[in-house]
Amino acid sequence: MDQQTIHQQTTCYHCGEDCGKNPLVAYGKNFCCEGCKMVYGILNTNGLCDYYSISKNPGSNRKVVVRKDKFNFLNDEKIQRSLLDYTDKTQSHVTFYLPQIHCSSCLWLLENLHRLNEHIISSKVNFVKKEVSIIFNHTGISLKQVAELLTSIGYEPYISFNDMKKAKPGLNRSKIYKLGVAGFCFANIMLLSFPEYLGIDAKEQDLLSLFRILNVILSLPVFFYSASEFYISAWKSLRHKFLNIDAPIVLAVWVTFGRSLYEVFTNTGSGYFDSMSGIVFFMLIGRILQDKTYEQLSFERDYTSYFPIAVTKLVLAMEETVALPDIKLNDTLLIHNEELIPADGILTRGRAFIDYSFVTGESLPIQKEMGEIVYAGGKQTGANIEILVIKEVAQSYLTKLWNRDEIKEDKNTKQLSFVHLLSRYFTWIVFSIALATAIFWYFNDVSKIWPAVTAVLIIACPCALLLSNTFTNGNILRILGRNKFYLRNAQVIEEIANVEHIVFDKTGTLTTGAGADIDYKGEYLSGRLKNKIATLAAQSTHPMSKAVFSYLNSPSKMPLKDFSEIPGYGIEGIVDGDLISVGSRKFVTGDNTNNESSAVYVSVKEKVMGKFIFRNHYRNNIPSLITKLKNKYGLSVLSGDNDSERAALNKIFGSETELSFQQGPDDKLEKIKKLQRAVKKVMMLGDGLNDAGALKQADVGIAISDHSNNFTPASDAILEADELPKLYKFIQLCKINKKIVLASFAISILYNIIGIYFAVQGNLSPMIAAILMPASSLSILLVTFGASNVAAWKMNLTKQNKE
Repeated sequence: MDQQTIHQQTTCYHCGEDCGKNPLVAYGKNFCCEGCKMVYGILNTNGLCDYYSISKNPGSNRKVVVRKDKFNFLNDEKIQRSLLDYTDKTQSHVTFYLPQIHCSSCLWLLENLHRLNEHIISSKVNFVKKEVSIIFNHTGISLKQVAELLTSIGYEPYISFNDMKKAKPGLNRSKIYKLGVAGFCFANIMLLSFPEYLGIDAKEQDLLSLFRILNVILSLPVFFYSASEFYISAWKSLRHKFLNIDAPIVLAVWVTFGRSLYEVFTNTGSGYFDSMSGIVFFMLIGRILQDKTYEQLSFERDYTSYFPIAVTKLVLAMEETVALPDIKLNDTLLIHNEELIPADGILTRGRAFIDYSFVTGESLPIQKEMGEIVYAGGKQTGANIEILVIKEVAQSYLTKLWNRDEIKEDKNTKQLSFVHLLSRYFTWIVFSIALATAIFWYFNDVSKIWPAVTAVLIIACPCALLLSNTFTNGNILRILGRNKFYLRNAQVIEEIANVEHIVFDKTGTLTTGAGADIDYKGEYLSGRLKNKIATLAAQSTHPMSKAVFSYLNSPSKMPLKDFSEIPGYGIEGIVDGDLISVGSRKFVTGDNTNNESSAVYVSVKEKVMGKFIFRNHYRNNIPSLITKLKNKYGLSVLSGDNDSERAALNKIFGSETELSFQQGPDDKLEKIKKLQRAVKKVMMLGDGLNDAGALKQADVGIAISDHSNNFTPASDAILEADELPKLYKFIQLCKINKKIVLASFAISILYNIIGIYFAVQGNLSPMIAAILMPASSLSILLVTFGASNVAAWKMNLTKQNKE
């Protein structure tokens, strides 16, 4: 019986990852790397180990060591001025985006920075935005040192080129203020109106007059300030020769206010100020709830959001930090491992292994030699390289790709929501009924013109109609947001409900960005032979060599000599006396037929042993998602990669799904246009800038994000990658949302028909109409809000996801 060795997993005390066979032991704890050990040491020295008691393994992995001089650019005064929110002689305020924030331990630690450095005055965390606002004494600690302090404890600030432009809009609180004013006035007007509703004693006429005057005064801020939101919207639509649903709301407010003033000053009644302020108050609540759902997101990000804020420039062999706008032609830039290339240039030193997946979708890095052109947007994955700039940042290939006319196309030119189309007819119908009522009573009983017309306009106010749509959409946006599916606005819900064909990008969408699955096919490799191959693979910086080394999981400490590497082909060397070659089919076997780009061959003593086959790692539960979708929707796959994954994709999608490979940005865009000519609505899911044109052209463009700081093209929605398997449920919820809104419209219109029937006869007083209007609105709100929650609950989407 063969003896089996069982490896018991040892987890890192700081980050919770596997420590491997040889964990680092310090302070009586196990750590996976020197970085995690260092962070624990810092916290332990400063008495901050309560951090670990709040949640288990709260820290982020620290295996990747941050370059020592990475934040030198923060010493530049120009960059400092663009980043600092406020500064005086001693204090400076700065806000950093920290994508590593994920739990209550993070919040606790970041708000105790003052215990790590006495010059940190205070630090406050915005958990939703993953931001920390720090006030520090810049005479004792610099901005660079603040960033390094955060990095040392595992929270490296994410600082992009876009931060220099201060493009982040501040929170618009105007609607909040308007709602507060409307709520205060509405409550007090209702309070002052109760005595008259309940029948005030005739002897208290002086008190009644006082209450009416106070109501007039309280109504003025509502009419002139709080309701301005609807005036502006209605006016903009009229300027474009379109009557939106805000127009009858404005008319109802004006008529109610005008009629109320007339009654008060002619001493014929108390008016309907409570109804007028109630209309404004409830409508503002709906608008604010809808806005609140997606105010945290930025969908209009461009390449500057993805680029670093500064890079290293070489001047007379000396390194200096330069901001991206200051990069000029013929500058020499030093690009470190894992850094993005900010401008097109010529490789002048070093060997480049550039990951262009962000731009082209190709999952495997491309090797470049000195003298070759490298393009902006690629990420160097090997040793340091130097490039000579041939195009400035604003003129690079990446920027041109972003600034395409197709990407700039405004989606507002697409078909308007059925709500707006309905409102156009609704408004004209209401106006026509009011006019017909006035004409009828003019020839029959002139005294009933004013009460009848006023009752028609109040009872036919589309508040219930619009509130049901606004509140239902707002609630659906909230539910989707809790499931990490963030829509640009409520209109996208309707677009998703109408989708007929779904297009998937492959790399980074169906597959994860975290490497590939590797299978070995060939002769048996003993433990000693694996160690030899791993020793050779460890000498190369090529990503595929690194992947083979990681797959073999061997110590790789055997004697090596005569190592050589032929760029783009393979590596070889004598390991412990054996000649070993690892590389392409041609390099190892000499056979150039069917040279697989996704396979690495290995030979020992010139005998071919086998090959390591690289396969993309598909996200969990993707096959079950596709099974649900293909029964109801047409499906396509567009990939910038080669067709090595055709068999795997056919197995997931079936033979009837169109699979297109080696698709560039133009190809993807044309495919979407072709589908749109054949079907009505197309949804596109992608992750890279190469997908930006297709995402913008599609009726619904969804950007898949693995990390919250990933670059997101101007899409209609952002979906966190882990939630992709729920896509079918999200689409179904959007379909149900449309049914709920249509049902509420039917109820609202039925209510309007019944109300108008009595109003045109002059049998419905404006007072009764004013009471029925908010009552019907509230009842419809309860129905729509409850129905959307029940639908989400049945699909198991109501439980809020934990970070």
